[in-house]
Amino acid sequence: MARATVVLICVAESVRDHLRAHLERRGHDVRMTAQAWEAEAFLDGGRIDVAVVGDAMSPAQGRDLLRRHGREGGPDFILVCRRGELVDRVLALELGAADVVESPLVVRELAARIGGLLARRGRNRQELLVLENATVDLRSAMVMHRSGDEGQLSPGQVALLKLFMASPHKVLTRDDIIAAAPAESTDAFDRSIDSRIVRLRRKLDTETITTIRGAGYRFDPPDNPAD
Repeated sequence: MARATVVLICVAESVRDHLRAHLERRGHDVRMTAQAWEAEAFLDGGRIDVAVVGDAMSPAQGRDLLRRHGREGGPDFILVCRRGELVDRVLALELGAADVVESPLVVRELAARIGGLLARRGRNRQELLVLENATVDLRSAMVMHRSGDEGQLSPGQVALLKLFMASPHKVLTRDDIIAAAPAESTDAFDRSIDSRIVRLRRKLDTETITTIRGAGYRFDPPDNPAD
């Protein structure tokens, strides 16, 4: 799947680099500009999927960009407005903004909104697993904990988790796991499987993977995750 392109226009310095890193970890191509004329150059060049217009640009300038570039086939626009600017938010939506968010920005929320827009464009098919204390994005191999912390899964851990997801409530033997989700080292037998399961449970902060003594392991997805 082609990488989606997101341009950050006049986004506040306090969150700009964090947001860029957050989006790039999810496989997006991110461009940034702090000048209106640079934004025009990016948008005129095409191939932009989402444009985030920060509140370091005036609301009138943001709406002007939206009028000129928010046409059919152009990027989806997300405008950032200062808290309490109801008129600016309504005007942006009436002009066709895909979304409007208030500052100060919450990086994970904004990234989720961008992901939703890209998914509707068919550019960001997500594979999400919601557990008791974390959400896993299998496509980017990211673990997002409810505390706000994030972690990265290894390719072997992604393969192991996908194996469990494909067989919920079914006991998988060590042989099943070795055959379908081999370890990343040559030592893939017997007790090394136990170690892999322990590390995966710890990284996901989950109790959904149960050890069935003498048989193997079973994945029981939570009925009401993250409530």
